[in-house]
Amino acid sequence: MSMAVNGAVQTSVNGRGPPRSPASVYDLACKVMLLGDSGVGKTCFLIQFKDGAFLSGTFLATVGIDFRNKVVTVDGLKVNLQIWDTAGQERFRSVTHAYYRDAQALLLLYDITSKTSFDNIRAWLTEVHEFAHKDVVIMLLGNKCDMTGTRVIRTEDGESLAKEYGIPFMETSAKTGINVELAFTAVARELKQRYSQQDEPKFQIHQYIESQKKKSGCCGYL
Repeated sequence: MSMAVNGAVQTSVNGRGPPRSPASVYDLACKVMLLGDSGVGKTCFLIQFKDGAFLSGTFLATVGIDFRNKVVTVDGLKVNLQIWDTAGQERFRSVTHAYYRDAQALLLLYDITSKTSFDNIRAWLTEVHEFAHKDVVIMLLGNKCDMTGTRVIRTEDGESLAKEYGIPFMETSAKTGINVELAFTAVARELKQRYSQQDEPKFQIHQYIESQKKKSGCCGYL
């Protein structure tokens, strides 16, 4: 699994690299993919992180693959998160599979108001284990946690599933921004630590998320 450093663009499988502006400056480039059923809020989640805005109303579902990037600073290091928004429909799965192998992190979303999207998480994880690198960072996110009145998936259900697979978990809201920044920051810190040449203590993504949650009082568990 390749990762770009010092402003060099990450090499993607079959030339699938994102466009880069000549003015872009960063120390590390990491490919992050958003996965999950159609309608769980992946596009809104990405736009909330990138632009701090929420897409209200009805809009077309993602077709194939969409891409955006954002540079975040971690301990003085500029990390360019190259974020790929994938289509959740079955007919686009073969396209999505081709992008798995050069991803450093996968954020797997379900909708807390949709039992089907939660039940399908196991199928998504099966695909991840089949097509992605074995050391890829995986995080489970229960999105739309602001919709308390129509919730059908308990926080404890998400927590239990994440524990079963040994991956970090939190609930998020693309609408209000709850835990959106935290999810990407935790991933950036984990990837920065993995590829750092410095002699520093191992970063614990589970502990980091828990400590930040306690500071902010946000919803979500590990």
